[in-house]
Amino acid sequence: MFLLPKVIVKPKDGQPTLAQDGAATANRDQGAAAPAVGELDEHGHPAGSHDEPSGPTAEKPHMTMPTAQRREISTLVAKYTAEADQGAKIGIARELAEKYKAVERFDSAGYYLEQIALVRPGEQTFQRAADQYYEAYSFATTEARQKLLGAKCRELYERVLKNNPDNLNAKTNLGMAYMASENPVKGITLLREVLAADPRNEQALYNLGLLAVQSNQYDKAAERFAELAEINPKNVNAQFYLGVSLAQTGAKQEARKAFLAAKSISSDPALAASVDEQLQKLQ
Repeated sequence: MFLLPKVIVKPKDGQPTLAQDGAATANRDQGAAAPAVGELDEHGHPAGSHDEPSGPTAEKPHMTMPTAQRREISTLVAKYTAEADQGAKIGIARELAEKYKAVERFDSAGYYLEQIALVRPGEQTFQRAADQYYEAYSFATTEARQKLLGAKCRELYERVLKNNPDNLNAKTNLGMAYMASENPVKGITLLREVLAADPRNEQALYNLGLLAVQSNQYDKAAERFAELAEINPKNVNAQFYLGVSLAQTGAKQEARKAFLAAKSISSDPALAASVDEQLQKLQ
């Protein structure tokens, strides 16, 4: 997702049941509606839930899923759709969410966690579902998919905040989800509200810093990342993006220090390579 890099180099008031028609209207697997129960594709997803089943892509990494895992998930999905007992169905949904999370199909994990939340609504159940959709949103590489997943994040985080308006993690992620909407200003407002409530909130500072970088406001970005680095000197992302921001303002010596600080607190070879690349640019 171009709005929120995950790492330096690379979320009606009634209580519906987990009925079969629940999947038919859910946004998952690129937003396609699920077909009739029991019609599963070779990936263990509802048949027809992928518009372009032509092979692995950045948007569909699950298509490289090992055959054994694919069959295991497919079996669980069939079991889920056939299960009549609601308690047992919730257990299967929870298991499916874990299986999908393990293969980084976060939207599918979110779908099944959402089904649980719809039956057992509450702050924690909706947050678990929202967080999985937010994970998928964070990795989205197309604008269309970003908007789709962002909308789902907004829907679920709003329900979290309805249960607890003081949940700053949910409010922060909701703010970032608004960046893929028609009202990104609301996203900025939400992030600022988080900082007003908690001036040392690392997640809000980091996201505001990234947004400043994306809008070429490098002075503001440097301020955010410097503040974050002061709060948590071991935050490698803060140090790295502080270096990026300072380099863009022409403060090469300070940028070098930030890059070296990032490298010193991480053993990630990809991070080291990225830092070395940035240092070369400063010469």
